[in-house]
Amino acid sequence: MGENKNARGSSAQFFVAGELCRRDLVAVVTMGNTPNTDILCSNTEGTKFIHIQVKTYVPGNKTVTVGLKAEKYFGKNFIWVLAGIPKADSDKKFEFYIVPSKEVAKNVSESHRLWLAYEGVIKWNGKKRKGSTMRVNCCQFRSTTKESFSIVNHCSNMG
Repeated sequence: MGENKNARGSSAQFFVAGELCRRDLVAVVTMGNTPNTDILCSNTEGTKFIHIQVKTYVPGNKTVTVGLKAEKYFGKNFIWVLAGIPKADSDKKFEFYIVPSKEVAKNVSESHRLWLAYEGVIKWNGKKRKGSTMRVNCCQFRSTTKESFSIVNHCSNMG
Protein backbone atom coordinates (compact mmCIF):
# COMPACT_ATOMS: atom_id res chain seq x y z
CA MET A 1 0.00 0.00 0.00
CA GLY A 2 1.32 3.48 -0.91
CA GLU A 3 2.03 6.34 1.43
CA ASN A 4 -0.85 8.67 2.30
CA LYS A 5 0.60 12.13 1.57
CA ASN A 6 -2.50 13.89 2.90
CA ALA A 7 -2.03 12.21 6.28
CA ARG A 8 1.65 13.22 6.33
CA GLY A 9 0.76 16.82 5.51
CA SER A 10 -1.96 16.95 8.15
CA SER A 11 0.29 15.40 10.79
CA ALA A 12 2.95 18.02 10.04
CA GLN A 13 0.47 20.87 10.45
CA PHE A 14 -0.82 19.53 13.76
CA PHE A 15 2.68 18.79 15.01
CA VAL A 16 3.83 22.36 14.22
CA ALA A 17 0.69 23.84 15.81
CA GLY A 18 1.21 21.67 18.89
CA GLU A 19 4.82 22.81 19.25
CA LEU A 20 3.72 26.44 19.01
CA CYS A 21 1.02 25.98 21.65
CA ARG A 22 3.58 24.26 23.88
CA ARG A 23 5.59 27.49 23.65
CA ASP A 24 2.69 29.67 24.87
CA LEU A 25 1.45 30.82 21.48
CA VAL A 26 -2.03 30.39 20.06
CA ALA A 27 -1.97 28.26 16.90
CA VAL A 28 -4.97 27.20 14.85
CA VAL A 29 -4.82 24.78 11.92
CA THR A 30 -7.05 26.20 9.19
CA MET A 31 -7.93 22.83 7.61
CA GLY A 32 -7.66 24.37 4.13
CA ASN A 33 -10.19 27.12 4.82
CA THR A 34 -7.71 30.00 4.56
CA PRO A 35 -5.87 30.73 1.30
CA ASN A 36 -2.08 30.31 1.54
CA THR A 37 -2.23 29.66 5.29
CA ASP A 38 -2.07 26.30 7.05
CA ILE A 39 -1.71 27.71 10.58
CA LEU A 40 -2.71 31.06 12.03
CA CYS A 41 -0.52 31.90 15.00
CA SER A 42 -0.75 34.74 17.52
CA ASN A 43 0.58 35.80 20.85
CA THR A 44 -1.68 35.07 23.84
CA GLU A 45 -2.99 38.65 23.82
CA GLY A 46 -4.12 38.28 20.20
CA THR A 47 -2.32 41.47 19.18
CA LYS A 48 0.32 39.98 16.88
CA PHE A 49 -0.34 37.42 14.13
CA ILE A 50 1.59 35.41 11.59
CA HIS A 51 0.47 33.15 8.76
CA ILE A 52 2.31 29.87 8.45
CA GLN A 53 2.52 27.64 5.38
CA VAL A 54 3.72 24.12 6.22
CA LYS A 55 5.43 21.90 3.66
CA THR A 56 6.36 18.33 4.49
CA TYR A 57 9.38 16.29 3.45
CA VAL A 58 11.00 13.07 4.62
CA PRO A 59 14.16 13.71 6.69
CA GLY A 60 17.19 12.90 4.58
CA ASN A 61 15.58 14.25 1.41
CA LYS A 62 17.21 17.40 0.13
CA THR A 63 14.15 18.97 -1.49
CA VAL A 64 10.56 19.97 -0.77
CA THR A 65 8.01 20.24 -3.56
CA VAL A 66 6.12 23.53 -3.48
CA GLY A 67 3.67 25.26 -5.78
CA LEU A 68 3.96 28.40 -7.82
CA LYS A 69 2.78 30.49 -4.87
CA ALA A 70 6.15 29.86 -3.19
CA GLU A 71 7.66 32.43 -5.58
CA LYS A 72 5.47 35.16 -4.11
CA TYR A 73 6.52 37.25 -1.14
CA PHE A 74 3.45 37.55 1.07
CA GLY A 75 4.93 39.99 3.58
CA LYS A 76 6.85 39.89 6.83
CA ASN A 77 3.99 38.22 8.72
CA PHE A 78 4.05 35.16 6.47
CA ILE A 79 6.53 32.34 7.07
CA TRP A 80 7.11 28.83 5.84
CA VAL A 81 7.85 25.85 8.05
CA LEU A 82 9.56 23.04 6.17
CA ALA A 83 8.67 20.04 8.29
CA GLY A 84 10.74 16.89 8.05
CA ILE A 85 8.34 14.23 9.29
CA PRO A 86 9.94 10.79 9.48
CA LYS A 87 8.04 7.75 8.27
CA ALA A 88 6.35 5.77 11.05
CA ASP A 89 8.89 2.93 10.90
CA SER A 90 11.91 5.26 10.86
CA ASP A 91 14.31 6.08 13.67
CA LYS A 92 15.06 9.52 12.19
CA LYS A 93 14.21 12.64 14.17
CA PHE A 94 11.73 15.34 13.26
CA GLU A 95 13.32 18.35 11.51
CA PHE A 96 11.92 21.83 11.11
CA TYR A 97 13.17 24.84 9.19
CA ILE A 98 11.49 28.17 9.80
CA VAL A 99 11.96 30.31 6.70
CA PRO A 100 10.69 33.83 5.98
CA SER A 101 8.48 34.15 2.91
CA LYS A 102 10.99 36.51 1.29
CA GLU A 103 13.78 33.92 1.49
CA VAL A 104 11.58 31.12 0.12
CA ALA A 105 10.37 33.34 -2.75
CA LYS A 106 13.92 34.28 -3.69
CA ASN A 107 15.26 30.72 -3.44
CA VAL A 108 12.40 29.11 -5.35
CA SER A 109 12.32 31.76 -8.11
CA GLU A 110 16.06 31.60 -8.68
CA SER A 111 16.32 27.82 -8.62
CA HIS A 112 13.40 27.47 -11.05
CA ARG A 113 14.90 30.08 -13.39
CA LEU A 114 18.19 28.16 -13.40
CA TRP A 115 16.37 24.86 -13.96
CA LEU A 116 14.57 26.29 -17.00
CA ALA A 117 17.74 27.88 -18.39
CA TYR A 118 20.08 24.92 -17.94
CA GLU A 119 20.82 23.88 -21.50
CA GLY A 120 22.68 20.72 -20.55
CA VAL A 121 19.44 19.03 -19.60
CA ILE A 122 17.06 18.40 -22.45
CA LYS A 123 13.95 16.30 -22.04
CA TRP A 124 13.93 12.81 -23.54
CA ASN A 125 12.03 14.08 -26.58
CA GLY A 126 14.72 16.66 -27.43
CA LYS A 127 12.68 19.70 -26.40
CA LYS A 128 13.68 22.33 -23.87
CA ARG A 129 12.05 22.36 -20.48
CA LYS A 130 8.80 24.25 -20.10
CA GLY A 131 7.52 26.05 -17.04
CA SER A 132 4.91 24.50 -14.78
CA THR A 133 3.15 25.31 -11.54
CA MET A 134 5.36 22.97 -9.50
CA ARG A 135 8.63 24.08 -7.95
CA VAL A 136 11.33 22.33 -5.97
CA ASN A 137 12.76 24.04 -2.93
CA CYS A 138 16.11 22.93 -1.54
CA CYS A 139 16.20 22.14 2.18
CA GLN A 140 19.52 23.86 2.62
CA PHE A 141 18.47 26.84 4.71
CA ARG A 142 21.48 26.68 6.98
CA SER A 143 21.05 30.39 7.75
CA THR A 144 17.56 29.75 9.11
CA THR A 145 16.52 28.18 12.34
CA LYS A 146 16.26 24.44 12.56
CA GLU A 147 14.30 22.83 15.40
CA SER A 148 14.25 25.94 17.60
CA PHE A 149 10.87 27.33 16.61
CA SER A 150 12.05 30.90 16.21
CA ILE A 151 8.41 31.58 15.34
CA VAL A 152 8.13 32.52 19.01
CA ASN A 153 10.68 35.29 18.46
CA HIS A 154 9.11 36.21 15.13
CA CYS A 155 5.70 36.58 16.79
CA SER A 156 7.20 38.65 19.61
CA ASN A 157 8.87 41.03 17.15
CA MET A 158 5.79 41.72 15.02
CA GLY A 159 4.42 45.20 15.27
